[in-house]
Formats: sequence, C-alpha cells, structure tokens
Amino acid sequence: MLEKLKGLALRYEDLEAQLADPAVYGDAGRLRDVNRELKELAPIAEVWRDWEAAERRRADAESSLRDPDLRELAQEELSEAKAEQRRLEERFKALLLPGDPDGGRDVVLELRAGVGGEEAALFAGTLLRMYTLYAQSRGWKLDVVSMSETELGGVKECSVLIEGAGAFSRLKYESGVHQVKRVPETESSGRIQTSTATVAVLRSAEEVDVEIDPRDLQIDTYRSSGAGGQHVNKTESAIRLTHLPTGLVVTCQDERSQHKNKDKAMKVLRSRLYEMERERQEAGTAMERRSQVGGAWRSEKIRTYQFLQGRVTDHRVGLTLYKLDAVLSGGLDEFIDALAAADQAEKLKGGGG
Repeated sequence: MLEKLKGLALRYEDLEAQLADPAVYGDAGRLRDVNRELKELAPIAEVWRDWEAAERRRADAESSLRDPDLRELAQEELSEAKAEQRRLEERFKALLLPGDPDGGRDVVLELRAGVGGEEAALFAGTLLRMYTLYAQSRGWKLDVVSMSETELGGVKECSVLIEGAGAFSRLKYESGVHQVKRVPETESSGRIQTSTATVAVLRSAEEVDVEIDPRDLQIDTYRSSGAGGQHVNKTESAIRLTHLPTGLVVTCQDERSQHKNKDKAMKVLRSRLYEMERERQEAGTAMERRSQVGGAWRSEKIRTYQFLQGRVTDHRVGLTLYKLDAVLSGGLDEFIDALAAADQAEKLKGGGG
C-alpha cells in the first residue's frame, strides 16, 4: 500500500512540474486534464508528506534511544510517531476506497408527513426549512417542484430539486423516517406527541440514465393555485405527468412557464424511475444494504428530534446533540460527518465493498 501511495505522490510532483511547462499552458485541454488530476491527487500527496514527516520523527527517535540521557524522551517521541503513522495509514486506506460514483449528482428530495396528522405535516414543514437552510449554507440551489400544504401551513408532501457540488454525497444519509417528540401547537393539554415524516433522497437522473417513451406519458395542464385555492396566475402553466406503465404521477406548478414546469417534473419522474430500477437490481443484496449505515431504508426510524430536552439523536450512529435549534437551522454537518465516517469504516471493514 505504501509503495502505491508513494507512486501517486510522485505523480503529483510530476504534474506540478508540468504546470511550469509552456507547452502545457499552450494546450487548454491538457492544462484542464493536469489540473483535474492534481485536484484528485492533492489529498493523497498531503497525507503522504505527513507520513514521511512522521517516519523521519520515528527514525530520529529510534536513533536517540541509544543515548541514556535521551532515552525517556525518545521513547515518548517514538510512540507518538508510530501512532501518527497508524492514523495516517487509516486515512490512506480511506483515500484509496473507490469514490461514490453518484456522489456528484444533484438531488431530488421528497418529504411526506407520516403518523401524527396535522402535527406531522407541521414537522415536515420544519424539516423542509432545515434542508433549505442547509442547502443555502452549502451554496446549493434549491427549487420547489411540487408542494401540498395544510391550512395551518404544514406540508403534506413536497418534492424539491437541490443542485450543487456534493449534494447527493452529503444528503444521501437523510433518507428514512424522522421522528419528533413535542407538545403540538394544536394540543391544549400540554401533552407530548410523537409524530413522523419521511424523507427520500433520490439521485437526480438525466436523460442518458433513463429513457422515457413519450407514448408512455400522459401530460395534463391546469391552473396553478396556492393555499386556500387562490389562483397564483391565470394561465394553465401547472403540469401533471403520469407515467402509464408504472402509474407514477408528478406535478409541478412552481414556475409561471409551462415549459419550465414540465422540465422540472420530467427530472423528478426520471429520478423516481431511476431509483425504482436501482432498487429492483439491488433487491438481491437487500440484507447487506440494510446493515450499512449509508443504506438506511425509508421504513427505518433514523433520527429523533426531542423538543423538551432540546436534543437530536441519530439512531444509526448513536450520536446525540443538545443543539436542536442549531440543527433545525441547517446545522446538519456534525451528523452527516459522523454518518459518512461510519459508512467509510464499514466499507474499510468489508474490504472496500
């Protein structure tokens, strides 16, 4: 493994030297390829430099062990250097794991109110706000495709498109059942109620991923309407797509343009069909997926938001944070980082599978 990493680090140095070559600068395509490979190898080169520094410390400490006056200090330095090398070797293994081929995809995120009636819908609305703020904090673009609201402003169900670097690689851990324990605004006796909402994070699929025969589509247009039945505009710009072979229905009335609404609805439909096909192909390895932290099934309770204690617990990694307000304001990175680390550890234990 170390020989392989040394070779990759030397390749990084070679690429850095190529950037100083006028011939490379004169070739836009080659310059782009060199910069892309440099970016990919940069984390490996950095860890390799740290490992070499730890190796020099280890060698110096072993040399100093022969001096009685320095032996105690050298022994401490040797232990630290070896521990640092072990830590870096674990990082090497993680860096050499094959990346998630879908990690760079955009996301179709779907939210549905679950058990708990109006309170569940209000909780789904709280989650939608959380993901909106998280997307903003990452510099991603979030567009609502469809939304069904309750009279009190809750969300029965909604679909949003989230576009940006690393969107799927971060949000894929959010799929599953989210549970809330709080005193509902609609509850006069002050009793705590448990409600749920379901989150589905789908890979955004392009035309090359899923081919849809136009003859399999029923396309209906209707007038967009807001909460309480008020008309958003006077034209029939809202779109309802029905995929006849599967019965999947997607609506979009967010844009005033019928064409834009159709484009968004098609993206959601392709993503749902793509996910259906993936689930069909992976059905044979269902038990394996169920055991992996990154493959949480939608029927599993993954996280509980406990309002009375101001805490949030992710049941997959056993992490509890006493910062409910911060989490609901988009502070999800601590959970996502822990889930990504657990997922990576699982893959390392399984030999990268």
